[in-house]
Amino acid sequence: MKKKGLLNKLWLKHTDKRGYKEYKWQLVNYKDVEFKRFITGNQRLSNFPQIKEHALANGKLNLNHSGNAGDIIYALPTIREIHELTGVPVNLYFTLNRPMIFAEGVTHSHALGGVMLNQKMIDMLVPLIKSQPYINECEASSDKPIDIDLDYFRSGFVPQDKGNIAHWCAYITGVNPPLWKKWLTVEPDHTYKDTIILARSERYRNIMIDHKFLNKYDNMIFIGVESEYNDIIKTMPNIKWVKVDDFLQMAKMIAGCKLFIGNQSFPFSIAEALKVPRILEVSFDVINVVPEGEGGYDFFFQDHFETLVEKLAR
Repeated sequence: MKKKGLLNKLWLKHTDKRGYKEYKWQLVNYKDVEFKRFITGNQRLSNFPQIKEHALANGKLNLNHSGNAGDIIYALPTIREIHELTGVPVNLYFTLNRPMIFAEGVTHSHALGGVMLNQKMIDMLVPLIKSQPYINECEASSDKPIDIDLDYFRSGFVPQDKGNIAHWCAYITGVNPPLWKKWLTVEPDHTYKDTIILARSERYRNIMIDHKFLNKYDNMIFIGVESEYNDIIKTMPNIKWVKVDDFLQMAKMIAGCKLFIGNQSFPFSIAEALKVPRILEVSFDVINVVPEGEGGYDFFFQDHFETLVEKLAR
């Protein structure tokens, strides 16, 4: 883990010196100054009554998040709860190119390399997030005044290698979103009604699991990046790959499918948000995703996995 973090820092240092300097500043800022402010409540909206008072006085709330993409999806139930409790328009702005910091125990590569959120990823995210009724504006921005910096969960106070990602932003804002209810709404693509959709990132894999048994099921679709697809076809040579144009398209596919199977990666966050029938492959190294509500299942072991698929793929 320490070796992986060092490699990411060296990659940034030698490819983007300005970005590396910004990273070093942010590291000091979040780990020292901002952490002290976080625990004392100074110079931030530290609890929900304070957030509501500020929201009503200003008639809106500007929120900031710098990724990862899945973290943003898991922040949405907190954002929706804040919108419903305050009744003001909520704007979500993204910060580009903050360096990737891996959770303890994660050793595999990330699709974006050394950063958490780039412009391409934002372009993929915005159509989905902007379509939600509780989001007013959604875009990349570095000059908007920010009322709630959702990156405070990175201050060092919230452990990120355990628990549930969907709680992180709730902890720092003082709200309790109903995570058993769906928080994404899209029009399902019913052309996938008889389809099992599979996603499996290089990170968060359970090394004990073999997907070969899924070859007996028809209408298997894979979503993810090309390197992930090239890996899964070694085990499932007949699975089809659908390369989506944006994440709104992905969400519509997942909303319309018979069953979704994934590990602790971005596509599962969408399945969790939609509360479709879903099965989570849990990593032994980092357990920070927890299915909640109807249709959610998870597993550690192969026989449990196969039993769940047999039950839900009928």
